[in-house]
Amino acid sequence: MMMKLYDLEISGNCYKIRLFLSILGIEYTKVSVDVKSGDLKTSEFLDMNPNGLVPVLVDGSTTIYDSAAILTYLARTYAEDHWFPSEIMQFSNVVKWLVFEQSDGRYGLARARAITLNMPTPLARLGTLEDSQALANVALEALNQQLLKTEWLAGGEEPAICDIACYAYTAMADDGGLSLETYDAIKRWMDNIMDLDGYIEPPEKNRRASNWP
Repeated sequence: MMMKLYDLEISGNCYKIRLFLSILGIEYTKVSVDVKSGDLKTSEFLDMNPNGLVPVLVDGSTTIYDSAAILTYLARTYAEDHWFPSEIMQFSNVVKWLVFEQSDGRYGLARARAITLNMPTPLARLGTLEDSQALANVALEALNQQLLKTEWLAGGEEPAICDIACYAYTAMADDGGLSLETYDAIKRWMDNIMDLDGYIEPPEKNRRASNWP
């Protein structure tokens, strides 16, 4: 049975999964959800994810939701060890940066994008653009400082899933009115990700509310 990804094209969290699946060369069926039609509120969808959010991955009899959980599942099930390394320090670093992305990245980069694009999501209603951009710049500085020391976020010689997780909203920073101009280490790291076999582009940039979702 072919893997299914319940997906929303504009979503950065969904993009993370599409990107990783493409890099891994895994074929899957993309099930595009229609937010306006209430696809995320149906009993069928809520049985898969009670939070009513995408992405959701269905792999045979296994259903996983939340982008970090899906990346972890894919890495452990289908990927080479460097994507989620067993060596304790790199393992810890991967977890650290996954948490960072779901906190600093979410309430900075992702929320600034959601507010600027007028996305009708709870995230966009939970803060101001000014606060989000301030948090985003703190997050970008932290990323840049790490990448001045190491080629990849976990400190290994090859990428890990935390690089995929942190890349998505960083690559779309300009959607949230943010500039990467002064972050040379981030730009080098992004170039390295774009050079990976199977790389695919982020969702269309600067998409506005008239096209939502």
